[in-house]
Amino acid sequence: MTGGAAPPTGPVAPAPTAAVDGVPPAGAPLRLRGRVVGADRPVVMAVVNRTPDSFYAAARHDDASADAAVARAAEEGAGIVDLGGVRAGRGPHVDAAEEVARVVPLVARVRARHPDLLVSIDTWRADVARAAADEGVDLVNDTWAGHDPHLVEVAAERGLGVVCSHTGGARPRTDPFRVAYPGDGLDGVLDDVLATVTAGARRAVALGVDPASVLVDPTHDFGKNTWHSVHLLRRTAALVATGFPVLMALSRKDFVGESLDLPVDDRLEGTLAATSVAAWLGARVFRAHDVAATRRTVDMVAVLRGDAAPARAVRGLA
Repeated sequence: MTGGAAPPTGPVAPAPTAAVDGVPPAGAPLRLRGRVVGADRPVVMAVVNRTPDSFYAAARHDDASADAAVARAAEEGAGIVDLGGVRAGRGPHVDAAEEVARVVPLVARVRARHPDLLVSIDTWRADVARAAADEGVDLVNDTWAGHDPHLVEVAAERGLGVVCSHTGGARPRTDPFRVAYPGDGLDGVLDDVLATVTAGARRAVALGVDPASVLVDPTHDFGKNTWHSVHLLRRTAALVATGFPVLMALSRKDFVGESLDLPVDDRLEGTLAATSVAAWLGARVFRAHDVAATRRTVDMVAVLRGDAAPARAVRGLA
């Protein structure tokens, strides 16, 4: 299965402008295969890792448990499922052939069993993205900032969306060590993130990717210390102002754990607090391990922002 006809190339929404009544501008929604998602509230991207060594034990899946996790995510309100076959951090070597064997059959099963669910592949390798595209994937989540320069070309050729990320130049599956960015205090990391993700987004658009299918992701923890990640969260509005849909991958990350001095299993509340701030500031897609909790959090923020109406409003009226 391939991308078929090219999607429309016009913007889904104008770039954000000024805050209204103290509410920050809404971020741009996302369009994949011509389908617009996130127009009135953020989209939850469920994490399903077909790996035995994910940093979060609950996200480690074999074939059977991965299928069940996808079904549960769809039931709990995920709009996108992000399928990964290699742990982001250090661990045993996984070559491209093994990565394909882990995730591409899963892509095919998800596409067949959940036709309304958008499917993302979490990979930095063009060959893996191409194999996933053959099975109908909708989005390429390149968490290693164009390490393989041909990956975005696959997205353009197949009519897929693409995530443009930031790692500060780090190579795949490496951890940051005494990372520093030039510039004025913590805004140095913000400047570097903005320059990197907008350059990646412009290259994707120049190659033919629909601008509304290009997500930008500050990529918390990757190539960053906790101070960097916290600062980037505070400055979410600067990412939103690029005019591209903003993806936030905050779920149970180390910057949450270090902020609260908590292990990965106890980071849900901190993750949801960070999610609320980013959603209030206009981020539109949230990559999450805890789908139901994240769905409720971003839905509540959408109501508070005035982007969506309450699901039910009868108190004082009946």
